Amino acid sequence: MADTDETDGENVKKRSKGPVILALVLALAGAGGGFLAAYSGYLPWGESAGAEGAHASALSDATPVVPDDVDFVAIEPLVVSLDAGSGLHLRFRAQLEVRRAYKSEVEHLLPRVVDVLNGYLRAVDIADLRNNSALVRLRAQMLRRVQMVTGANRVSDLLIMEFVVN
Repeated sequence: MADTDETDGENVKKRSKGPVILALVLALAGAGGGFLAAYSGYLPWGESAGAEGAHASALSDATPVVPDDVDFVAIEPLVVSLDAGSGLHLRFRAQLEVRRAYKSEVEHLLPRVVDVLNGYLRAVDIADLRNNSALVRLRAQMLRRVQMVTGANRVSDLLIMEFVVN
C-alpha cells in the first residue's frame, strides 16, 4: 500500500504556467489599450465634439462669479535682489483677496506681510525660478506665509499682478 502511494505522487504532472502568464499579459495589454483609446478620445463615449464646442462657448459668454463679501488689498511693489553675484532683481507686485469684514485688520498688518514676502523672496534660488511650475509653487508658499501672519480665514488668495526677473 505504501509503495502505491509513493508512485502516485511521482507520476503527477505539473501544469505549465505559460497559458496563465500569456492570459495576464494579454489582459493588461487590452486594458492599457482601452484606457489609451478612451483617454485619447478615440472612443465615442462621453461628450461629443459638438457638446464640447457648445460648452466652450457657454463658458466664454458666462460672467465671472465674484463673492459679495470680498475686497482686495494691494501690497506695495517689491524689488528684491536675487543673487549678489548675478545682479538679477525680481520685481513683484500682488494683491490679497480678503473677506470684507477683515479688510481693516489685514491692512493694519501689511508691514508684516511685506516683511514676510520680502524675506521669502530673497531666499528663493534663481534655479527655482527657471522651473515652469515655479510661480505656482511660490504663490502657494507666499499665501501660506501671509495666512500665518494675518490669521486663519482672513486672506483667501494671493493674486500676483507682476513677477518679473531682470
